[in-house]
Amino acid sequence: GGQHACLVADALGMKRVILHPLAGVLSAYGMGLADIRAHREQSLNLPLSGDAVAALDQTIDKLAAAAREEVAAQDIAPARIACAHEVNLRYRGADSCLAVQAGSADAMRAAFEIAHRQQFGFTQPEQQIVIDSVSVEAIGNETIGHQIHTQQAGAEKSAAGHAAQAGGGHAARPETLRQTCFFSAGTWHEAPVARRESFAPGAALQGPAIIIEAHGTIVLEPGWTAQCDQEGTLILHRHAALPARQAIGTAADPVMLEIFNNLFMSIAEQMGFTLENTAHSVNIKERLDFSCALFDADGNLTANAPHMPVHLGSMSESVRAVIAQHGATMTPGDVFALNAPYAGGTHLPDVTVIAPVFDPDGSDIWFYVAARGHHADIGGLTPGSMPPQSTHVAQEGVLIDNFRLVAGGEFQDEALRALLRGGRYPARNPDQNIADLKAQIAACEKGIAELRRMVAHFGHAVVQAYMRHVQDNAEEAVRRVIATLPDSSFTVSLDNGARISVAVRPDHAARNAVIDFSGTSAQSRSNFNAPLAVCKAAVLYAFRCMVAADIPLNQGCLKPLDIRVPEGCLLNPVYPAAVVAGNVETSQAITDALFGAFGAMAAAQGTMNNLTFGDARYQYYETIAGGAGAGPDFDGASAVQTHMTNSRLTDPEILESRFPVLIARFAIRRGSGGAGRRRGGDGVVREIRFLAPMAVSILSMRRTTAPFGLQGGGDGAPGKNHIRRADGRLEPLEGCAHAML
Repeated sequence: GGQHACLVADALGMKRVILHPLAGVLSAYGMGLADIRAHREQSLNLPLSGDAVAALDQTIDKLAAAAREEVAAQDIAPARIACAHEVNLRYRGADSCLAVQAGSADAMRAAFEIAHRQQFGFTQPEQQIVIDSVSVEAIGNETIGHQIHTQQAGAEKSAAGHAAQAGGGHAARPETLRQTCFFSAGTWHEAPVARRESFAPGAALQGPAIIIEAHGTIVLEPGWTAQCDQEGTLILHRHAALPARQAIGTAADPVMLEIFNNLFMSIAEQMGFTLENTAHSVNIKERLDFSCALFDADGNLTANAPHMPVHLGSMSESVRAVIAQHGATMTPGDVFALNAPYAGGTHLPDVTVIAPVFDPDGSDIWFYVAARGHHADIGGLTPGSMPPQSTHVAQEGVLIDNFRLVAGGEFQDEALRALLRGGRYPARNPDQNIADLKAQIAACEKGIAELRRMVAHFGHAVVQAYMRHVQDNAEEAVRRVIATLPDSSFTVSLDNGARISVAVRPDHAARNAVIDFSGTSAQSRSNFNAPLAVCKAAVLYAFRCMVAADIPLNQGCLKPLDIRVPEGCLLNPVYPAAVVAGNVETSQAITDALFGAFGAMAAAQGTMNNLTFGDARYQYYETIAGGAGAGPDFDGASAVQTHMTNSRLTDPEILESRFPVLIARFAIRRGSGGAGRRRGGDGVVREIRFLAPMAVSILSMRRTTAPFGLQGGGDGAPGKNHIRRADGRLEPLEGCAHAML
C-alpha cells in the first residue's frame, strides 16, 4: 500500500508515485506479471577500438539470437520479445567494470569516463580502456499477466462508473465518505476519506486526503494529487513544489541533533558499503579491515560507521597532517594518501585516503572525508607487512607521506607505482594495492556526494552547525562520565617486559580530566612502539565506551581530556622507531590499562593475534578472536574481536579458495576465561594447514603474561603458539615469531 508513499518520495526528491490496484498484495501479483527473461554473457577482453566494436556487434547478434530462442521456447511470440545490451568496460589492469550501452567506440568511451568519474571520482586518460565482456538480455512480455491486469482494471473501472452514475455522472472527484484528521510535518490536517473504488478514470483528489482500499491505506500528503488512469492505477504526483531546503535553523535542537547524528553515521556507513563492494583484497572485501569517517573543515572527527576503533580515533591526526601540508594548494578533484606513523598514521599497512569536500564554486573546503584500509601487503621484511623482528620503520614497508593520489580528477598511476616499487622493501603486489586504493577513493566519492546532498537539503550553515553540535553533545556526555570517576591509576605489563602506566585525575569542579601516561616505558628497539595517534585513539575509545548514551565516536569526546604522553616513550616514539605491533598489540594493552583504572572491566585477550602468511604471489593477514573481559554486572563474551579491532575472519570457503590453505580446526578454547562471579570470555583454538611453501609470521601478546582479573576475579589463561609438523610433532613458538612452512 501507499501509507507512507508521499513522505518517502519527498525524502528521495521524487515527484511521481505509481500505486497499482493490487500493490498491497506484495509480490504474489507481481510474480504473475513478471516478464520472462533470458540472459547471455561472453568475455571479450579486447581493447576499445573501431575493430573491436565490429567484433562486439557480431557477438551481440549471436548472444541475442540465443537469448531470443530461449524466451520464444516459453510460448512468447517473437514480436513480444525485446533485447537489451550492456558492454562492461574497464581500464587495463583494473578489476572493476562499469556497464555502458553498446554503441560506437567514441560513445562508449565517453559514457565509461562519465560513469568512472561518478563512481571513483577520477579518470585515467593515459590508460587503455578494455571491453571486458558483453551481456544481452531478451525480455518477453507475458500475456497472461496483461490479461489479469486488464480484468482487474476493468472491474475497478466498472465499479467507478456505477459510482459516477449514482452521483449524477460527474467523475472528476471521487465520493467523500467522511472527514477526519491526520498529523504530518508537525501539524494536524483536515482530510476527506474516499474509497479507491470510487475513482473513475480521470478522477482526481488533492491532498491532504486519505484513500482506503481492500488491501491498504493511502495517505495523500499536502501538495500531492492522486489521479486514476484508464487501467485503475492511481498516479500520485506532487503539484506543489517541495522546498529546496528544510529550514530548521542553526541552533541545537534535541530532535534534529539525533537526526543529524544518524545522518552523518549513515553517510559513513554508505562509504563503507561502497568500499566493501569495490575492494579487491580479501583483507578489505571479506575481513572488513577498514574504516570510513567524516570530518569538519578543521579535520576534527565528526562521525563514523561502526568500523575499527584504532582507525577511527586516529584518523583526525592524518586529516590534519594533510591540511597542514596541502591545505593551501588543494583543488577540487584532489585526493591524498598517507600511512606515515609520525603524521597521524598507525602502522604502514593502514593506508588512509583523504578527500576534501569543496563548495560548488570550488573555492572553499567545507568538510573532509576519509577511508582507511589495512592493505594485505605494503612491503617490508615479510609477506603481509607485519614482521615480528622489525627494528626500523623502513623494514615494515613503503612509507607514504601525504602523497597526492588524485590530482585535479586524474589518478596518478605512474607516480604511485614508482612509490610502491621504491625503497629497500617494496610492495609485493602493487596491482592489489592500487585496486584497493581506488576502492577507497570510490568510498570517499560516495561520502562527498552524500554530504553535498545533505547541504542541498538543509543548507551549508545548518550542516556545519550540526557538525559542531554533535561534537558538543559528545563532549557533554564525556564530562558526565568524568563526574563519576575517582582518582585512579593502573599499570599493564607487556610480554617483553615493557610497562604501560596510566593515571586518571578528574577535576570534578571543572568537569575535565588529565590522562597521564608518565611512567610508561621508553620507546624500544622492538616494534611495539605505538604512535601518539594510536594512544589518543585508545583513550577516545575507552571514554566513548563509558558513555551510556548512543552517540557517535567523535572529536568531542576528547575535548574535556588533557592527554599527557612523554615524548620518546613507548606511546609517543620518534622516527625511525618500528611501530607495526604498536598499533595492533600495544593499543590493546592501553585499553586494558584504562578500563583497569576505571574499574570497569577486567582484561580482554590483550592482543589481536596477528597472523600473516604469504610468498611472492599470495599475501594474507588476519586477527584471531579471543575472550572479552568481564565487568561488575556482565560476563565476558567468548571468541570475539575485542576493543581496538572490529574486523571479521574470512569465511573458510573464501579463504581456502583464494589461498593454498585448509582450516583444520576453529573452536572455542573452553575454560580459558578467568573464573569469578562474572567470568571472562573464552579464547579460541585455530589450526591452519598449509598446502604450499609459505612464510608465516605471528605477532601476539599475553603468552607469558595473563589477562588480569579485577576485584578478586581470576586471571585468564595465557595464549600459546605452535607449529605442528607433518609427522605430528608440536614445536612451541614465541609470541612474536617467523617461520617457513
